Amino acid sequence: MIRRVTTSLLVLLATGWVAAQSKLDMDPEFYCTGDRSNEYFRKDFGPPDQFADLYKANCGIYYLCIAGSPASTKTITQNQCQTELYFDIQQQICDRKRQVTNCEVITKKHPPQPIWPLPEGAVSNCPGDEIECGSGECMPKNRFCDGTPDCADDSDENACTPDKDPNRADVCDPRTCQWDQGCFCSVDGTLIPGGLTVDQTPQMITITFTGAINERNFRIFQDIFKDTVKHKGNECTPKGTFFVSHAFTNYSAVQELHRVGHEIGVSSITNNDNPNYWSGLSSLDYESEMDGARIIVEKFANISANEILGLRVPKQRVGGNKQFRMMVDWGFLYDSSISAPMGRLPLWPYTLMHRMPHKCLGTDQNCPSQNFTVWEMVVNELDRRDDPQFDEKLTGCHFVDQCANLQTPNQFRRFLDNNLARHFRTNRAPLGLQFTSAYFETRRDFLKVLVKWVRETAEAGDYYFVTMQQVINWMEAPTEIAAIKDFQEWKGKCDVKGQPYCSLPNPCNKKVPRIFPNEQEMFLYTCMECPRTYPWLGDPLGNGFLDFNNF
Repeated sequence: MIRRVTTSLLVLLATGWVAAQSKLDMDPEFYCTGDRSNEYFRKDFGPPDQFADLYKANCGIYYLCIAGSPASTKTITQNQCQTELYFDIQQQICDRKRQVTNCEVITKKHPPQPIWPLPEGAVSNCPGDEIECGSGECMPKNRFCDGTPDCADDSDENACTPDKDPNRADVCDPRTCQWDQGCFCSVDGTLIPGGLTVDQTPQMITITFTGAINERNFRIFQDIFKDTVKHKGNECTPKGTFFVSHAFTNYSAVQELHRVGHEIGVSSITNNDNPNYWSGLSSLDYESEMDGARIIVEKFANISANEILGLRVPKQRVGGNKQFRMMVDWGFLYDSSISAPMGRLPLWPYTLMHRMPHKCLGTDQNCPSQNFTVWEMVVNELDRRDDPQFDEKLTGCHFVDQCANLQTPNQFRRFLDNNLARHFRTNRAPLGLQFTSAYFETRRDFLKVLVKWVRETAEAGDYYFVTMQQVINWMEAPTEIAAIKDFQEWKGKCDVKGQPYCSLPNPCNKKVPRIFPNEQEMFLYTCMECPRTYPWLGDPLGNGFLDFNNF
């Protein structure tokens, strides 16, 4: 497989010729063997210390083994990132060049695995219900995926996906999953709660924003959720859900959003950009990030305890069983970080008392595998095609921000209408429109479309813009459209009037250069008393317990 590289060859490589031709001399028998033949890989040019330039020049090119003809054979297909991107072999995605540091790595690296599940017909080397570690010793089944490494090679904590975890939750059984026990599930996730028919079911729509709330986007949110717009079915104003990250947030704005009836959830203190950070956090660290964020919001937005019940992990990088253990321990009701692929029907939210009813979507995504008394407000994939009936199939998007093909206001309107129609005409699972908090700051023409669409949809009847908690309220007590006007769980803060709690919040400026080196001062706007120092991990009340110089 190793070739000698000449100067002229490197010149051709720089023009892309070698990249285009390299697949012609790749042997499927060399590359397409083993259990990882369904992952992307690079071409093996030889020792990295000898061929570093060659690997670098081909860093945007990656390959995949697919079925050949006949079907028992394999063939190799070539793919290429856009010019400004490299392929990250570990993340299995194209990313900005400066972010990719593994151009000389051929295949994705995997942590040690236990000998589990056993191949069909194989006999375990361990007695009883014990399982063999990757390092050879036997370990009791109940010590796998418990959050504490026990095997010498830590392999007991490396097979904790919903399809591999030896202690994974059972699949949904509607006969044992009862409402009076706080459980709801359906085998494929598409069942309407309460046995209602489609025509009896209100179409719920959840609009969520994730990130910091500031003065600019606060005005945008007021435009979207106007107090002059009412649902035809119950005369309540449309409501949204805001997953707040801490840095740069104006807590007086958060307080006002909560006052008029919107739901406030949390999306961490640090909003760390590294996806691996969230996948590998311990339960204790998740508590610091999420419950710490909740304490900050409760204190500085003056929100009562037990009202903030939902969270969304940044980058939708789920934290697996450790995240959900923390949620149970600290009284979180639901998570909204898990994405589901598009299927024949959209999915309803589900509890994690049974196994997830869909594939764990995302490269190295760390989905929960065990039984947790927590709701998952699943993020359904959105269809971004202009005409779903006739356009060729495209990969959808889960956040609207990811729908890069939406370039014009007319496209955006069709996108909203098409996805609403898909949910309304099938099983009326809640339609989730997920945005980052800054999305409309640079898309004012799209904002006008959404404002108009919310008004027209709310006034049409059968459609209700509700919070995540209101969706759960309805699912726990399914109520037909004909009776929705008197559904009490939606009547709280139905149409709030009055003035904000304060018009001149305290700016609370603090210097924290070790955490925010590009900011001379950090401002925390609040109607409450200013903290002694800027709230952060380990000191959510800002009492000054942390020494930021040593952070």
